[in-house]
Amino acid sequence: MKYLLMFLLCALTMTSADAAAAQRKTPRGTRQDVPQNPYAVYCADLPFDMPCPAAPVFPDRSVSVADFGGDPSGAELSTAAFAAAIDRLAEAGGGTVTVPAGVWHTGPIVLRDNIRLHVERGAIILFSADKSLYPLVETSFEGYDNTRRCQSPISARGVRNIAITGQGVIDGNGEFWRPLKREKVNEGTWRRITSRGGCYKRPTYWFPSEQALRGDAVADMNVPRMLSTDEEWAAVKDFLRPVMVSLIDCENVLLQGVVFQNSPAWNIHPLLCRNVIVDGVTVRNPSYAQNGDGLDIESCRNVLVADSRFDVGDDGICIKSGKDEDGRRRGVPTENVVVVGCTVFRGHGGFVVGSEMSGGVRNVLVSRCNFVSTDVGLRFKSRRGRGGVVENIFVYDTSMSDIATEPLLFDLFYGGKSAVEVLESGTEERAAALVPPVDETTPAFRNIDIRRLRCLGARRALFFNGIPEMPISGVRIEDTRIASSSGGEIRYAEKIILRNVEILADQGPDLKISNCSAVDVRSFRGELVGEEK
Repeated sequence: MKYLLMFLLCALTMTSADAAAAQRKTPRGTRQDVPQNPYAVYCADLPFDMPCPAAPVFPDRSVSVADFGGDPSGAELSTAAFAAAIDRLAEAGGGTVTVPAGVWHTGPIVLRDNIRLHVERGAIILFSADKSLYPLVETSFEGYDNTRRCQSPISARGVRNIAITGQGVIDGNGEFWRPLKREKVNEGTWRRITSRGGCYKRPTYWFPSEQALRGDAVADMNVPRMLSTDEEWAAVKDFLRPVMVSLIDCENVLLQGVVFQNSPAWNIHPLLCRNVIVDGVTVRNPSYAQNGDGLDIESCRNVLVADSRFDVGDDGICIKSGKDEDGRRRGVPTENVVVVGCTVFRGHGGFVVGSEMSGGVRNVLVSRCNFVSTDVGLRFKSRRGRGGVVENIFVYDTSMSDIATEPLLFDLFYGGKSAVEVLESGTEERAAALVPPVDETTPAFRNIDIRRLRCLGARRALFFNGIPEMPISGVRIEDTRIASSSGGEIRYAEKIILRNVEILADQGPDLKISNCSAVDVRSFRGELVGEEK
């Protein structure tokens, strides 16, 4: 009887644990008989108030893209088949467009209300390299509104209840769009890509066409700013690389399970969206991909990013809200964001805020994430002229290894270069002797709580590069251990709290503090050199 009771107790415990795990991993967006929100577990006990997003639910109605003349061999374009399948379901009230195993070669796909695009295991949606299929559209890019780009391979604007799910692959064929820098690739890759033709800005910087090179000559951070006529825009069309997945002003969005890769520019860009879930996706780009960001969340509210992997040539998970006057005029912050259980490989930054943050960022939690071989781990970047307030950022239980520069970086002098490029050039900007007055163009970073950060292997322990007229304020670092080649530096900051922090630098001091005020350091292990302002 004793052993029987023990067996029953173990079985009950295992059943309860299995039920809890099943609730967290129940296929989302497909059942209408489950009232619970399986994502609520990610939003429990947050350090700010946030309504947890729930996955959209779709009618029990589905069609296959093959039923509308799609070609799974990839020999023929399936653009019309995707459009017909989506239109048929949308007119019926919504449902699921299934993409079976095969290679589905296509032009742009536009999602409509109540549409779920389900990419089955063994299926690849491969977007065509024919740029004529991607007309110019009015959109926003790099934080500037009212600009033009080529139509995105996947897009939705002003719609509700949409999803991209499955275990297949979505490939943007980005190599045919992106420029290439010689120093970022091996000889074989350089020869393979440049053999397509194109032209050169310099012997080591290749563009896929003269149009693309012409666009680069008139662009400000990838966005032409002085073009007015249709003819002027058309003359640089090849330069206007689209983000691969563009979601603008959408509500109730689910991206789950799919591999998103090889984007022309940024990979996934939700802009002005509400209630967004990114769950268990993989986002990949070659390490040399120019502007190959993984996920750029811009001016969005109530966003969950869970259990996903990013391996890209630029920033992995990035929070934005518009640039300079355009961002301040829009005035829509990114707020209420939870990033949990994600891994970022390579790229410029693991988790990034900015540099386009002129509309503000607030209420963000990053928890239980891993950053491996990124240039920077936590990267906060802006500059004078941006404006905007970044506040209430919480980073807990984050692990890093093999970081090329710093595990933690605040750079208020960001100039468009990666942290590696800046550090290796030895041109880190210092605060100007002439301090400008504080106004709407002054960026502010405040109330940032970092706990239980672990980093093994970095070039420099940390770097706070603030501005004297608006110091970085209210940063708390607690229960943190960093092993690096050189020590860290904090300058132009105030109300800084360090609790139980250990920095092990091969050369140092381990931490230098200068031009700061109200710094409270307790239980610091390492050599500390400091002076108060």
